Amino acid sequence: MDPKIRPGTIARTIILALALINQLLSLSGHSIIPISDDEINALVTSIWTIAAALIAWWKNNSFTQAALAGDAVMKQQKIDAKTQQ
Repeated sequence: MDPKIRPGTIARTIILALALINQLLSLSGHSIIPISDDEINALVTSIWTIAAALIAWWKNNSFTQAALAGDAVMKQQKIDAKTQQ
């Protein structure tokens, strides 16, 4: 199989480059992203809340005994499928 660079790797690299460029410009007295501390706080808080909500929604949150038993069956089937390969 020919390894390829995944899109997530490229996106993270671009975001890191933009963050570093913004930091260097900020240190030199130039602001490429003119936002206040309150706006940053609101943005970070919103992103944190959205991320937590999406993770909680996406993950399988089993609370009942039947759901927990179903999770155990699913895990065993995944293990069995891996061992058969």
